[in-house]
Amino acid sequence: MQRIASIHRQTAETDVLIHLNLEGTGQYNVKTGIGFLDHMLEQLFRHSLIDCDLTVKGDLHIDPHHTTEDSAIALGQAVNQALGDKRGITRFSHAYAPMDESLSRIAIDISGRPYLVWRSAFTQPRLGDLDTEMIEHWFLSFAQGAGITLHVETLYGHNNHHIAESLFKGLALALRQAVAIDPRKKDQIPSTKESL
Repeated sequence: MQRIASIHRQTAETDVLIHLNLEGTGQYNVKTGIGFLDHMLEQLFRHSLIDCDLTVKGDLHIDPHHTTEDSAIALGQAVNQALGDKRGITRFSHAYAPMDESLSRIAIDISGRPYLVWRSAFTQPRLGDLDTEMIEHWFLSFAQGAGITLHVETLYGHNNHHIAESLFKGLALALRQAVAIDPRKKDQIPSTKESL
């Protein structure tokens, strides 16, 4: 089964190009122009086993907002496109991701209904060249683009880098499970509505 997608999202603020394969091995090539965001997305792809080439040319002379937001929207759209009619997917999943002293929990429903519950906080305004407030916004934009329900919670932790990394690794692990094909229902859409 090929579950691949290509998205080109172009606005007056950004130009995003994504090629994605859900049946990958975690290979990636990420260039957003925001070093810390690149690092988080590399964690996402490596641990979800999603292959992805992602390039963003954004208005970083203003700030990282549009680049961060549009990368997440386009990535979510690519995941949604690659899932097709979602026949056979596991759909629901959750994962815990430790990163040294930090622990995060992520739960996903590939529902077609975008929603984010966010219970995480940072104690410094920036990580590298990324405003920490943009991390929540990235998760929201990804959930909207993908059409998924996403619950994100940091259970504990105090190092801001570790908290962020545990969130993205947790998303990777939960996403890997949720998009997986369940061989017992590979011909079924996992909904009593028979549509997602």
